[in-house]
Amino acid sequence: QVQLVESGGGLVQAGGSLRLSCATSGLTFSRRALGWFRQAPGREREFVAAISWSGSSTYYADSVKGRFTISRDNAKNSLYLQMNSLKPEDTAVYYCAASVRAVARHEEDFGSWGQGTQVTVSS
Repeated sequence: QVQLVESGGGLVQAGGSLRLSCATSGLTFSRRALGWFRQAPGREREFVAAISWSGSSTYYADSVKGRFTISRDNAKNSLYLQMNSLKPEDTAVYYCAASVRAVARHEEDFGSWGQGTQVTVSS
């Protein structure tokens, strides 16, 4: 059974930082692209960042480029999202997701999802 469990969310002031983690089990972690998505209240879920199976390719939404960094540790079956210079508009529930593909960035390519972790950025 595939499981993805996010952690690291919380309340932070604008300009602050948070590091999200996603622990996975039940999947061939090292062969899958992974991603982070977010959903703010009243809005559709949106792409944040993705990383290829090897970690050699990363993709970011324009809104987070230069502030967020996605990384993975295949030895620990874990995914991370370092978020710096946070803004109130980054407030959302953040989800990690796993794809069956080695490289992916579109939501429809991700079939396994975590439950999400809340990130709240105060102004």
